[in-house]
Amino acid sequence: MSEFDPAPADKLHPGIVGRATIRWRGGERRPVIDSVAEEVPVAMLYNGTPFSVMMTTPSDLEDFALGFSMSERLIQHASEFLGVEIRPCIEGIELYMRVSSTAPAASLSAAAARLLPGRSGCGLCGARQLEDVMRMTPPIESPSTFPVASLRLALASLGGMQPMNAIAGSTHAAAWVEPDGQISLVREDVGRHNALDKLAGAMRRQSLSTDAGLLLISSRASYEMVSKAAHAGMAVVAAVSAPTALAIDLAKAAGICLVGFARHDGFNVYSHPERLLGFEADNRIY
Repeated sequence: MSEFDPAPADKLHPGIVGRATIRWRGGERRPVIDSVAEEVPVAMLYNGTPFSVMMTTPSDLEDFALGFSMSERLIQHASEFLGVEIRPCIEGIELYMRVSSTAPAASLSAAAARLLPGRSGCGLCGARQLEDVMRMTPPIESPSTFPVASLRLALASLGGMQPMNAIAGSTHAAAWVEPDGQISLVREDVGRHNALDKLAGAMRRQSLSTDAGLLLISSRASYEMVSKAAHAGMAVVAAVSAPTALAIDLAKAAGICLVGFARHDGFNVYSHPERLLGFEADNRIY
């Protein structure tokens, strides 16, 4: 038997599989079964019409279907999303979604489909035109505030609520934090934007409001992450890593308090610092 024979097919955790590898430690090598996150092509179809193929972790796909539909403006209201059927196939997975006749997705044609598959690291891959990418989001109508102490509490507990990352070490997390600092919901994926879509979909399916709370992400805060947060009505966003310049500009325009490099002992606030309770800004952010 070769050291690289396939690992057992049994999954170790939803979205995690075993693969054979050779581990080198202390000058010695030995064959082991490593735990790795799955990355699967998932085809998004609306009333039978293909829209896009996304590379995603095949877990919480019902949440992903709804969250993706909302963030891509393929439905205007959750009530227009009538259901989803998950269809495994040889090439990957099909999400066959049914939407009402009033939903924008109901009028899709083959010509409107994305030209490229959406990679797990990109939330905009396959957009056909520049205006498809730069879709400005209206300012959040009722921007909420959030206590700094609660952010610190959430940061301390986030790692323990990422089971996939604890096993495989290669997934991002999007978490919804209540004003008291308790994390009420977490979703993970190899793609940061997929994790956020899954979280938004799960919150809508569980009737969780975004009127008060904070979005905490384990990744960087890129443009599409802030855009998705704004569309979901999330007024405070904290990222463990850095933001991009375009993300900061969008956050300012949308009325979002954007926090980057979030750590227990400090962070950077890039927009609307007045949304953070207990944070005294020395200088105004222009």
